[in-house]
Amino acid sequence: MSSPEDSFATPRVAAGALFIDARGRVLLVHPTYKDTWDIPGGYVERGESPASACRREVLEELGIDRAPIRLAAVDWAPHEREGDKLLFIFDCGPLGADEARIRLDQRELDSWSWIAVDELDDYLIARLARRVRSVSAGEPKQCLYLEHGILPRAASHLL
Repeated sequence: MSSPEDSFATPRVAAGALFIDARGRVLLVHPTYKDTWDIPGGYVERGESPASACRREVLEELGIDRAPIRLAAVDWAPHEREGDKLLFIFDCGPLGADEARIRLDQRELDSWSWIAVDELDDYLIARLARRVRSVSAGEPKQCLYLEHGILPRAASHLL
């Protein structure tokens, strides 16, 4: 006999850090295990909040202890093979002097770069490029709810 809990979503949860420089470029990192680039971040561990995961991942990947400033977006982005996903993007502020202190975790990342928003499609998978563009184009203090990287009323064609 099935219980109501059998229908509850059990999404994978990930948290990413958004750093934007004075020229409006986005900090991207290149994972050693992928052909595409990414924003700093990763999956949330059991019992860990998304903000804590973001801070942990930035420390692990970039060698910088940076607490997120604000939640910029939550994206519901189910994946055909990986199931339901909730993806958090946190505004982590300008890097400032921390840029000189970046020390990549060489096991996970082999490079980083500032990339213009109009070039994101050349670096990121489509759904992440949409997500980052949506956030970077939003109001500075606005938190967005997204589906597949865009506002829900415009996402229906992606389902």
